[in-house]
Amino acid sequence: MPDSPAPASLVRRLIAEVFGTYILVFGLIGTALFFAVPDNGGAFPVALAIGIAVLAAAYAVGSISGGHFNPAVTLGAAAAGRSRWADLLPYWVAQIVGGLLATLTLGLFGLLSNKSLDFGAVSNGFDAHSPSGFSLGSVLVAEIIATMLFVLIILGVTAAGSTTAGFAPLAIGLSLTLFLLVMIPISNASLNPARSIATAVLGGPDALGQLWVFLVAPLVGGLIAGVIYRPLFGAKS
Repeated sequence: MPDSPAPASLVRRLIAEVFGTYILVFGLIGTALFFAVPDNGGAFPVALAIGIAVLAAAYAVGSISGGHFNPAVTLGAAAAGRSRWADLLPYWVAQIVGGLLATLTLGLFGLLSNKSLDFGAVSNGFDAHSPSGFSLGSVLVAEIIATMLFVLIILGVTAAGSTTAGFAPLAIGLSLTLFLLVMIPISNASLNPARSIATAVLGGPDALGQLWVFLVAPLVGGLIAGVIYRPLFGAKS
């Protein structure tokens, strides 16, 4: 939710962003690692888990930080005049830290049980590392479009004067579930550079080598959404 109803100190906002991104990545990657095998529903439980995670985190701390939990959302909010450009880098750092802490926690679970967890399998990728073999070009375009649409929805449901503002976390969570159902077969669904960094760090050289796509594409999508939102929908800043 890019608009904070009450001002808070930067430190409090950054702690909220770490917490919210942690919940998002913990729910998404934990479900992907431990539950999302073909016999248990494949992409559906992962998409559902992230929708629930975003919903819970946004209701919990969205009033403190705006509930971005995603560098692409922060960039889109800044481009739309809904967030300060000065907050961009601090928010990005907090989001990346939250995602990394989540995957390190999951990795610790495996370590304590002497189990090998395949973070490469839940990292984002293209060509041979795409679940359905989608090419680099397809993945780039799909990630840009999906992130753009997602950020447009966020900007819409959190706009000043919106009659649906109280239900914004629900709309955001459900829309993210929708986009993950589409995107998981294509790229394992990023839409969020912090999520991609979190798994690539533990995913091995192939995941790290393809990470740039999942930094660039979501940020481009978020920026496009922020730039076009007000002229396209006449939203007020």
